Amino acid sequence: MPTPTPPSVLRSPRLWLGTGLIAAVVSMLFALLYVGGNVNPRGDLRDLPVALVNEDAGARAGGRQVDAGAQVVAGIEKAAKDDDSIDWQVLTRAEADRKLGQGKVYGALVIPKDFSATVTGLLAPPPAAAGAQAPAGKPAAAQQKQVAQKPAAPPSLTVLTNQSAGSIGSSMASQASQKAAHTASARIGQDLLKQAAAAKAQLPPAARLMLADPVTVTVADGHPLGDRSAMGLSAFYYALVLVVCGMLGANVVNSQLDSALGYLHADFGPFRQRMPVRHTNRVRTLAIGSVLMAGLSVVMGTLVEVATVGLLDMDASHLGLLWVYSVAAIMVVGISALALFAAFGTPGMLLATIVFIAAAVPSSGATVPIHALPEFFRTLSAFEPLRQITDGLRAILYFDAQGDAGLARGWTAMGIALAVSLVFGFAVTRLYDRRGLHRIPHPADAQEDAGTKTGTAADEPAPATA
Repeated sequence: MPTPTPPSVLRSPRLWLGTGLIAAVVSMLFALLYVGGNVNPRGDLRDLPVALVNEDAGARAGGRQVDAGAQVVAGIEKAAKDDDSIDWQVLTRAEADRKLGQGKVYGALVIPKDFSATVTGLLAPPPAAAGAQAPAGKPAAAQQKQVAQKPAAPPSLTVLTNQSAGSIGSSMASQASQKAAHTASARIGQDLLKQAAAAKAQLPPAARLMLADPVTVTVADGHPLGDRSAMGLSAFYYALVLVVCGMLGANVVNSQLDSALGYLHADFGPFRQRMPVRHTNRVRTLAIGSVLMAGLSVVMGTLVEVATVGLLDMDASHLGLLWVYSVAAIMVVGISALALFAAFGTPGMLLATIVFIAAAVPSSGATVPIHALPEFFRTLSAFEPLRQITDGLRAILYFDAQGDAGLARGWTAMGIALAVSLVFGFAVTRLYDRRGLHRIPHPADAQEDAGTKTGTAADEPAPATA
């Protein structure tokens, strides 16, 4: 009698519902998190820190003291009361340079010492006219009302960028600083034109046009980076590699350990291998996996640094510290993922992907600054691992490994994450073991369970064979 053909597995509603639900959750979450965190950075911009440096020494003109730099600062602060997108921090030049060198500000607007002197010089009479005799038929007073059309040193403001704090954040700070500088220039121009009109100065069209917008704006790099620093993004990409290595390492450790314990078979092309089952409790399994992950982190961290610094010639200093930090980051991510696997099983892999990848990348502040993210992502950035790892790497690669530049925060966050993961993972697995929730029942437990049942196959005589 022919054996009936079993129905196709594609007809199983459980297969479609299970895989469909996972695919729907992953696609929806990645779309909402990745695009939602970056869709409107200008609209979400709040309190982007930018330094405002006033080195102006002031000047005397017409018997009065002129402080044009203070007027620029006052105008910027007045405008900032109605606009919370930029956090203007009035600092000395030394303080601004220190914060630029720590990534604490995304840029700076610098008012030079001679700003007032060059502004007042725009209405001063030409040097030649001041000491020359008045031509016949032309009063000396009329000659003194003429102004120099091309001052030797026009007033200028300097905008400093800081790509080491993030290229997009630096660009936003630069645009805000240039806008503030041009607004100040227009305001100063209006005052100069009023003063010229009050003095009844005869202004040629070119001079009038120059006075309307007298300040030149110069853009300079406030904290220069090397050419092979990915324009301030090498720290983020390096951190992302470390997180991905930790995730992949955890998956490899989890599958290889299960194969070695006989819980899973291993396929090598057309060949299948299955080791004898070695009954191990959950606590011991997690401990073995954590030790194995720590060992693999040394190998992976070494190879990442060799590939990026040795082969790709990425700009990097403090190579020993970079190696230790890389190994630690991979180990913490890997062990944390293993704890989620041990606690939640297969759903733990999806949860780890969400925690370490889906929610981590848009809240890292590496591309779009934290200050330009929606409030939800700013909250995530306080504890998401990629942000902490990236800040530590920025300190190592760009800020001379200063603790205040993010390195101390990175070490602290990794230490807390490792401790929480170990406590959580071993607490849950110990609870499972105490309740007898073994992954594969131990033979002694299986026989005991079978003996407590009546009418089981263990109590019945073996069936007769043909």
